[in-house]
Amino acid sequence: MGAFDYTVSDSVAIVTMNSDENRFNPTFLKGFKKILDQVERESKVKTVVFRSAHEKIFCNGIDLEWLVPVIQKNDLKTAKKFFYQLNEIFKRLVTYPMLTIAAINGHAFAGGAILSCAFDFRFMRADRGFFCFPEVDLGIPFLPGMNALLKKAIPLYKVEEMQYTGSRLTAYDCQEHHIVVKACPLNELMDDVLEFAHGLKKERAIIREMKLRLNGEIVRIMDIEDKPYIESGKYNIT
Repeated sequence: MGAFDYTVSDSVAIVTMNSDENRFNPTFLKGFKKILDQVERESKVKTVVFRSAHEKIFCNGIDLEWLVPVIQKNDLKTAKKFFYQLNEIFKRLVTYPMLTIAAINGHAFAGGAILSCAFDFRFMRADRGFFCFPEVDLGIPFLPGMNALLKKAIPLYKVEEMQYTGSRLTAYDCQEHHIVVKACPLNELMDDVLEFAHGLKKERAIIREMKLRLNGEIVRIMDIEDKPYIESGKYNIT
C-alpha cells in the first residue's frame, strides 16, 4: 500500500490518504500531485472523494518536524520550494476539472483544515474530530492565498473568529455555519458522501470553466501576493 491509493466506483474515484497523520512535506505533496494526475486520466470519473486511512485524523497540516529544522538551518531554498509546492496543490484542487469532496473522518487541523477548504464540498464525521486553525498559538500567520481559500469555504465572520481564537469546531458546528454539507456518524459518513457524489455526474469541461471563473482570484493571489512572503522567508514558523 502506497501513501495514496484509489478505487473507482462508476463515476466516482475514492482516494485514500495512507500517510498516518497525512502531514505536508515534500514526499506527501509529490504523492498528492501524482494521485490527482492518475485520477484525471480515468476518463469516466466525474467526482473525486478524499478520505484518510487514519482512524482519528483526516490531515494535520504542515509536517513541522520536517520544516522547522529546515527553517532553523536557514535553508530558504528548500523552504521556498516547499511552499510553492503546497500552493500548487491548492491551485490544482480549486481548478481541478472534476468536483471534489473531502470526507473528513477525523481531525482537520491547521493546514489540514486549509486543505479541506480547497475541496468543493466537505462532509465530516460527527462523533470525533475537530476542525481548527491553531496558528495563532503557534505564531504562524496565513499566507494571502491561504486566507483566500478559507473565505471560499467559510463565512468571513467565522474565519476571523477561528483565526483569532484558535477555537475548535465540531462537525455540527461546521454544519451550522455551512462549512460542511453534513455532519455524519462515522458508520454513515462514506455512505452519505458516496450517495451525494454519485448524484453529481457533471461534465468536466463545464466544471473546469466554472472553477476557473469562481476561483481565479485565489490562483491570482497565490501566484502574485504570496510570492513576496515566500521569497523573503516571512513564514514566521516558530
